[in-house]
Amino acid sequence: MERVVGGGALPFILTGVGVLLLYRIFVRLRQGASVQGAVVVITGASSGLGKECARVFHAAGARLVLCGRDAARLQQVVQELAARPTGSQQQMFTPSTVVFDLAKADMVDRAAEEILKCYGQVDVLINNAGISYRGNILDTHISVQRDVMETNYFGPIALTQALLPSMVQRRSGHIVVISSIQGKIAIPYRSAYAASKHAIQAYFDCLRAEVECFRIPVTVVSPGYIQTNLSLNAVTADGSTYGVMDKSTATGWDPRDVAHAVLKAVRRRSKDVVLAGPLPSVAIYLRTLWPALFFKIMASRARKERKPKTE
Repeated sequence: MERVVGGGALPFILTGVGVLLLYRIFVRLRQGASVQGAVVVITGASSGLGKECARVFHAAGARLVLCGRDAARLQQVVQELAARPTGSQQQMFTPSTVVFDLAKADMVDRAAEEILKCYGQVDVLINNAGISYRGNILDTHISVQRDVMETNYFGPIALTQALLPSMVQRRSGHIVVISSIQGKIAIPYRSAYAASKHAIQAYFDCLRAEVECFRIPVTVVSPGYIQTNLSLNAVTADGSTYGVMDKSTATGWDPRDVAHAVLKAVRRRSKDVVLAGPLPSVAIYLRTLWPALFFKIMASRARKERKPKTE
């Protein structure tokens, strides 16, 4: 009887091993999808995560269009990339630059035309530019809330909608947006920022469903804190600059790791990527599965802070 059972089980074991091997091969093939020669547009490319994405995608052989408000800083990134050894035999391309302010709606359509003139198409659009906020809602003027929304929400969707028709016409392209863990959970004294990221999540979730028929993937990347100047440059209740490096930001993700995660998401055509530690990940599920407890925790946090916290 033992021989019969063993003999009967062996084919199932071998089949399972075979399926596992095939799955691993499939995953590796997806991971290895090349961006060599692809036209990749990156907003907010002069510093922080945008600059790291420029480095990673340039090293992967992409044709870059770097966007930002400061022409000199963008050109400095171009020079740094040109001088950077890649250690690869693949062809490298000198990045192009397009200077514009994403928060100014009247500049976006013109910028989209300039972007398309660089290479005639856009294969990957990475909406990265953004601004953070620290403030008490009671003290925050509505104009500050609007300014954050202009940069974090209206700017990215305006650029996306300006470039989308060319992707639809070609039935090819990939849209990526760098959101935040705060696009999934709301934290006290981050109202404008969290609201803008919640709006981004909803908009691009809708877009993903609507453009699937055109074979255009949409990826939302939601990191936790990243070691950038985001908190230093954040606006406060009166519109002034926060100017403080939060502890959570200083000890956050290395932007190089996040940039590599973005590249991997593009290669895999991932839909929704969360880059966060255990506590934020648990908080996301808690907000959905046990909202009453989540709200109590956030209320307790708000009582402890009373004002924007230097985390």
